[in-house]
Amino acid sequence: MKYVMKKVTGLIIALLIVSMLAFLAFEIIPGDPARTILGTEATEEKVRALREEMGLNRPLPQRYGQWVKDFVTGDMGTSYYYQEPVGKLIGDKIPITVTMTAMSFLFIIILAFPISILCVRYENKWIDRIFLVLNQITMSIPPFFIGIVFTFVFGLVLQWFTPGSYISYKEDFWGFIGYLVLPSLAIALPKAAMTIKMFRNSLFTEMNQDYVRTARSRGNSLWEVILKHVVRNGILPVITVLGMMIADMIANSIVIEQVFGIPGLGRTLISSISKRDYPVVSAIIVLIAIVILVSNMLVDLLYQKLDKRIVLQ
Repeated sequence: MKYVMKKVTGLIIALLIVSMLAFLAFEIIPGDPARTILGTEATEEKVRALREEMGLNRPLPQRYGQWVKDFVTGDMGTSYYYQEPVGKLIGDKIPITVTMTAMSFLFIIILAFPISILCVRYENKWIDRIFLVLNQITMSIPPFFIGIVFTFVFGLVLQWFTPGSYISYKEDFWGFIGYLVLPSLAIALPKAAMTIKMFRNSLFTEMNQDYVRTARSRGNSLWEVILKHVVRNGILPVITVLGMMIADMIANSIVIEQVFGIPGLGRTLISSISKRDYPVVSAIIVLIAIVILVSNMLVDLLYQKLDKRIVLQ
């Protein structure tokens, strides 16, 4: 319990730092939200009046303090550009990005774990060698390029789906899931290849331990030893990496959403940055930070659950 409280305290401090940096970034980079809304032909009087109305003339610490206070109470502010509550604006987009990230994570597990175990079971045989070559190739290809290839092959050539014809989860949930399969797979493949490499090496290290020879001498089959003993110990280093990959998957989803025309948080974030819509950008950045930090905390707890030798204080 003490460890959890320490992690929660650290999480809150990290979120404050992230949100503060987001505010400072928009103060440093060129651009004026009021000028963006009114256009380049607007007079200085109108721009100053709009800045006053939007509260942009107040000192930065005062604006930041008010934003933190409102965010804690569930008020993410009002979009400068769309003139509607930020919570309402991004509320429908959160499930899209979260679902795509979750599907990507699931694909990594489905691909990486069985392939790694097969490589260990059939070490230096044709299965291991084929997967080793495919693994090296897949790791070197960025997700956005895989997405472009998927769009061309499955969308334009095979016509399994229409690129850009996104299906809302409110209209057809299973159609929505089906449309996210290829984008999620594009994000997952390079990460799955990295996981396979790490898990495979970890399993090979465990296979050389004394307890494996002891288990084999007692009449256990190789499959039994791998599944009951080796996997449990070999998976520990991989868990930490999987937790860290969540941040990378969210970052990749921003680009993948552009490739497949998915109206998720990524597209909204890019659009809001170009429009200098600070409340929307700040809210999205903090929400992404929350997901990443909470995920890392859960990974630490899971690691301790699997490895009793580690005592969290």
